[in-house]
Amino acid sequence: MANFTVIYDANVLYPASLRSILIYLGMTGMFRACWTMEIHEEWIRNLLKKRDDLSRVQLEAQRNLMIQVIPDSLVTGYESITKTLELPDPDDRHVLAAAIRANAEVIVTNNLKDFPDDVLDKYNCHAEHPDEFISNLLNLNHAKTITTFKEDRNHYLNPPYSVKEYLTLLKKQGLSTTVSILKDSRELI
Repeated sequence: MANFTVIYDANVLYPASLRSILIYLGMTGMFRACWTMEIHEEWIRNLLKKRDDLSRVQLEAQRNLMIQVIPDSLVTGYESITKTLELPDPDDRHVLAAAIRANAEVIVTNNLKDFPDDVLDKYNCHAEHPDEFISNLLNLNHAKTITTFKEDRNHYLNPPYSVKEYLTLLKKQGLSTTVSILKDSRELI
């Protein structure tokens, strides 16, 4: 079992390429990746608003696969905590409530301002941008993380991505520090 737990916020599950690498990383056992059905509903609902080429059935099938491939990822029983929390955006309280319920040390989110340190410190938790989170994983276990990036890149078949194309894709998701680290190991991914 992993020695630390993270909650993925909906905004890091929304972009397909970022969701993909976060799921692959979650499958490594280096940490316990968690979410709630409410978090899943948020990214699915927002994606359906922007992409009329996708269906709810497709995205729910993807959600179900995510839950299946990362055992013990679904956090429940957090709802009563939600109302007691205060955050700059009340709509994010459910994410913090899930983090508290799961004893998560990290919330991986693109909205750091919505999860201020002074609030999260009370719960022994902090928020990290996905670039910081993934860069930290590279520093903690470089070999395993690099292998995971190779697995993620190799799952793209239509079209397949060269290493350069893959790194460009990651950089577009705001993973510039991660990409800088990966460039030194490009022959391994």
